[in-house]
Amino acid sequence: QVQLVESGGGLAQAGGSLRLSCAASGRALSTSSMAWFRQVPGVEREFVASVRWTGGTKDYADSVKGRFTISRNNAKNTVDLQMTSLKPEDTAVYYCAAGRFSPTRTHGDWPYWGPGTQVTVQG
Repeated sequence: QVQLVESGGGLAQAGGSLRLSCAASGRALSTSSMAWFRQVPGVEREFVASVRWTGGTKDYADSVKGRFTISRNNAKNTVDLQMTSLKPEDTAVYYCAAGRFSPTRTHGDWPYWGPGTQVTVQG
């Protein structure tokens, strides 16, 4: 089992920044990929960014490319999402996900999830 807990959400102004962090615990994390998804009510959960735990290959949704940066710390078992140039449309609950495979953009593929953290961007 893998346990994930997100932190760092909150309220930001448009154009501002927030940093989300996901603390992971459990077995076999050294071979897991990690990702961030987000969801607004009534809409399917949306891929944001992912990183392979080994090798560090990263992938970003077009909507956040150039504004968001995903990073991982293998020693601390954490993965962060630095969000800059925030827009009101970034408002969502952000979820951390983990899985022992090459990352995909499909939320149904990811077996482990955190409870989520709310990000609200005021315009």
